[in-house]
Amino acid sequence: MKPLGTNRRRDLPGCYSEFRTIDRYIDHKLGATAKILPGEYYVTESEEWITTVLGSCISACIRDPRAGIGGMNHFMLPLDKTAPPADPSTPLSRRTPTDLLSGANRYGNFAMENLINTILKHGGRRHALEVKIVGGGNVLDYMNDIGSNNIVFVRNYLETEGFEIVGQDVGGSSPRRVLYHPITGVVRVRKPRETQRDTAAREQQMIQSFEQKPVEAGEVELF
Repeated sequence: MKPLGTNRRRDLPGCYSEFRTIDRYIDHKLGATAKILPGEYYVTESEEWITTVLGSCISACIRDPRAGIGGMNHFMLPLDKTAPPADPSTPLSRRTPTDLLSGANRYGNFAMENLINTILKHGGRRHALEVKIVGGGNVLDYMNDIGSNNIVFVRNYLETEGFEIVGQDVGGSSPRRVLYHPITGVVRVRKPRETQRDTAAREQQMIQSFEQKPVEAGEVELF
């Protein structure tokens, strides 16, 4: 199945039509790269990297190695408590998804289901999915449960859904710059140049923004 959509630059590979608004560019070292912000996710079957920067947030990197498709999400908080809980007896592929790039994806329960369902929609197979998780750093000294809660949530979610975590880099106190290559499954984690204090200040602003805005509102760039 070939990706759909219009390239922003002629030298970029095609992308699925639902991800036309994702920021994509050519990195002089990496090549084709898609940058996702909090509340976004991206799925591809092309030779490209997906990147984001995490503080207490979590990114799940998921792919089907044989089908050659995978993606990554970026969520800030574990659960949207206003949303009705999903029936665990209903397969993920039959659950009603939220709008693919809506603000609801800032929450782990939406971000995980939408990422997995989109991979399955475009040819991935549930039993073959490989999962790695990154993030959940305690970058806010006075709110150090946010990263920990995100880690607990994503581990519990994956266990409940029957997925094994094959790789992880979570916890600690430092922010992370993440690079994921779905075709090969390679995950690279780098420490940003900015200080932990700068990261904490920006994350605090983001948390306050999330609390003040409805789910449908636009996302705020964290870093």
